[in-house]
Amino acid sequence: MNSKLKVELLRYTPEGEKLVASAAKLCYSPIGIDKIEENLDEEKVDKFLNMLMDLGHESPIEHVTFTFGVEGVSRVLTHQLVRHRIASFSQQSQRYVKLEQFDYIIPPSIENIPKAKEMYIKAMEEDQKYYNEITDVLYEEHFEKLLKKGYNEKKAMSMAEKMSIEDARYIFPNACETKIVFTMNTRSLFNFFRLRCCNRAQWEIRNLATEMLKEVKRVYPILFKNIGPSCLTGPCPEGKMTCGEIENVRERFKRL
Repeated sequence: MNSKLKVELLRYTPEGEKLVASAAKLCYSPIGIDKIEENLDEEKVDKFLNMLMDLGHESPIEHVTFTFGVEGVSRVLTHQLVRHRIASFSQQSQRYVKLEQFDYIIPPSIENIPKAKEMYIKAMEEDQKYYNEITDVLYEEHFEKLLKKGYNEKKAMSMAEKMSIEDARYIFPNACETKIVFTMNTRSLFNFFRLRCCNRAQWEIRNLATEMLKEVKRVYPILFKNIGPSCLTGPCPEGKMTCGEIENVRERFKRL
């Protein structure tokens, strides 16, 4: 069935903005570690962070991390997501999880055309049907071989199922829904948002990036006050490939 995007901020560094201000303070001050948090009240933290963000001094923000839980995304999206190397990922495995009924993502361009949507859903249903049938055929073959090798029935059943779904999963399409937990530090998120909030990013990962940005701005608004696509604070980096909507983009992210 069609699956919808869900983004949850599971964990983040507590007092992250104060931590960034403390680390930055150490860079510019002769004081020792035991005093870097002295006199850093909320007003001074806000002032320090605003200065850092305006200067573009980003190394201190790497001390703050965010962990997201995401579901209702396709493997098209996660293939793009894992290209962001400075991050940690834990994704649902099709090797260990048997998908009795897999969910899938329908691109908006297909969703909006009834004939295309009908064909698309039919293809998804056929994929599920063949997955089930191939899994059953492989299971029977593996189960018999394992019994002949001397495994008891319970162990043979468990091993045969894993072996069957390990190869049957190849039939699943890129549209297949998956779930993933990942952690990025703030500087990596800056890069992620600059690339993936852009109008020219693929629609699904752009939607994910926008929802993630909403979540982090909610907890640390100053850290992320100027963050979004690259054109938010400078010229469009896409040159002739620009979407041509820079003013609309800036206005939309200003209201985010």
